[in-house]
Amino acid sequence: MSSAPLRVAILGATGSIGTQALDVIRSLRRAGHPVAVVALAAGRRVDALAALAREFAVGRVGVAGPTEADRLRDILPVEVVTGREGLCHLASLPDVDLVLNAVVGAVGLAPTLAALAAGKVLALANKESLVIGGDLVVRACRREGQIVPVDSEHAALFQILSALDPGEVERVWITASGGAFRGRDPATLAAVTPAEALAHPVWAMGPRITIDSATLVNKAFEVIEAHHLFALPWDRIGVLIHPQARVHALVELRDGTVLAQLSPPDMRIPIQAALTHPARLSPAPARLSLPGLALTFEPLPVDPYPAFWSVLEAGRRGGTAPAVANAADEVLVEAFLSEKIPYPAIATGIAEVLSAHESVPVHDIDSIYAADNWGREMARAIVARRASSV
Repeated sequence: MSSAPLRVAILGATGSIGTQALDVIRSLRRAGHPVAVVALAAGRRVDALAALAREFAVGRVGVAGPTEADRLRDILPVEVVTGREGLCHLASLPDVDLVLNAVVGAVGLAPTLAALAAGKVLALANKESLVIGGDLVVRACRREGQIVPVDSEHAALFQILSALDPGEVERVWITASGGAFRGRDPATLAAVTPAEALAHPVWAMGPRITIDSATLVNKAFEVIEAHHLFALPWDRIGVLIHPQARVHALVELRDGTVLAQLSPPDMRIPIQAALTHPARLSPAPARLSLPGLALTFEPLPVDPYPAFWSVLEAGRRGGTAPAVANAADEVLVEAFLSEKIPYPAIATGIAEVLSAHESVPVHDIDSIYAADNWGREMARAIVARRASSV
């Protein structure tokens, strides 16, 4: 990093990725690496956002709506913006060098496009941007390497592939721990509780992504992301079950060599790599202990993860299908966490919504959000129908 401070805007500052990013920034500052937090955005966690804005001397913040904005202004004398438009405004500020988009959900697409259009480096943790709007996002990039992925798997691929000629690559692999129910008999899953599904064996994450890791919907999203980020054909992206979660991605070369990226299952590592790219700076957020390290890899089984295959097929179909899959999943996961539907209904609900959807090409962001709204309404109807039959 240069002697001039890196000026950062963090969208989703009070969530899992946002709070860990701020931990990384504190650590970098203590080590003498200058990072300035210029803008912060959160949804409805006004008190937490106010505390962060005060700590980092941030004068521009974004919140969900007018109610949250009024509360925040009562606490701090700051510039407050709201909603999707507010996120886009913060992502485009002239005095921002890098935007970390850690917003959860489809709302993250608009600020992704805004950051790219404004020429910012985009540290992308909002997977929905590429899942639902991959073609738009790729077209919006103004230069190679403008997007630096934060997801551990894509951060790993980014590091390996950056050192290779594309013609050398035969296939890439991303890994999955298998989630909370790896090895469980699918016939027993109807009785599982949200608490059981949220007990991820390796990672500490937000609730939706933890459920998506159990269903492997998250892994299907990651295949779609890899397809767009690295311009890889679908048949050259594989998934392996790797319970130890120490190898995050592998690249198989044409000569039979396999390159792997290993690190502890700690999201601060890819976050710091994105914030400081292309430099590699200390202190390390965590280090991998190699003595005694045992690694196993298994093929992805078909039967335990039906939602994975439905969402992957939506990605292959393209157009508006991925937006519908993401919308349906978001609604159905929320319904499961609220104990309105059983766990297997997430997968069956996604399949039902997708079977009713006729995918059309994506021309602009409005067509994506229209498909998103349609998918949500269809999924809500499934949840309501289930509730009325109980």
